[in-house]
Amino acid sequence: MRRIVGRLVGWSAVLVAMAGVLVLGSAGWVAVAASGHMYDVRDAPNAPVVIVLGSQVRDGKPMKFLAGRLDAAVRLVEDGRARAVLVSGDANGRSGNEIAAMTEYLVDAGVDPARIVGDGYGLDTYDTCARAVRTYGVTKALIVSQGLHVSRAVALCRDAGIDTDGVEAECECNRLAVVRNYAREWLARPKAVLDLLSGRDPAVVSPPDGSLATAVDR
Repeated sequence: MRRIVGRLVGWSAVLVAMAGVLVLGSAGWVAVAASGHMYDVRDAPNAPVVIVLGSQVRDGKPMKFLAGRLDAAVRLVEDGRARAVLVSGDANGRSGNEIAAMTEYLVDAGVDPARIVGDGYGLDTYDTCARAVRTYGVTKALIVSQGLHVSRAVALCRDAGIDTDGVEAECECNRLAVVRNYAREWLARPKAVLDLLSGRDPAVVSPPDGSLATAVDR
């Protein structure tokens, strides 16, 4: 019995070590890929498009993480550093229609609705980047999120072929929500590496859509 327990402990230790190597390795890849491409809102460079990554909504309104991202996008448009906004998320999300909530928030903040394009099939960050290229023809963009997420988004979009710079949004969030988000982000990085290695298609593949190019040219 002791021998069996010893083996189980040994194998458990090996698995934990392997998981640690995977997490740290994927974090290193993100750090290298995003290096030199991270900015605050006030010093972000110019790009034709700013991509806003979706997050939870409540009663049809963006929650704090998402509101912070949208506020950053509004600032970028107002300052003339982005001509159009691609809001990418889940139009049928568990918390509600992220695209409708994001669009309404931007319009209420003064963004011309003709400059907003919604992608309701940006089901995760990898899909957002892949669809931005394949469906909407994006070649250069800013991408907005908070903390560790924005660096992962930059790494994924640059790998997809978009000349991407990340803009870190603020969030008036409680400490527990921030800690939970950071923990989830660390676990999401190995998945990002596996997605890249697999070269998978996004969950939903759509034909080319010229609406974003039209929004940029307005």
